[in-house]
Amino acid sequence: MASLLRVVSDPTRLQLLSLIQHSPDEHVRVADLARALDLRQPTVTHHLNVLDEAGIVVRERHGREVWCQIVPERIEEIADLLR
Repeated sequence: MASLLRVVSDPTRLQLLSLIQHSPDEHVRVADLARALDLRQPTVTHHLNVLDEAGIVVRERHGREVWCQIVPERIEEIADLLR
């Protein structure tokens, strides 16, 4: 539990999760996340790797673009921990 909370407690990761969750279809391109946070794409990719390894997001490659979305069950687990 502590490791899961540690992953999502990083400010940049919280911003990424918020942007993904509040996107129109909850499915966002990595390039758009980098632009929205004014960060370099490798930085965003690093944080998404951490979230992916924790099972919080999944990424899909479509041609040269990488899209990511939140795994609903994992967000529910985090919410349950905070209740």
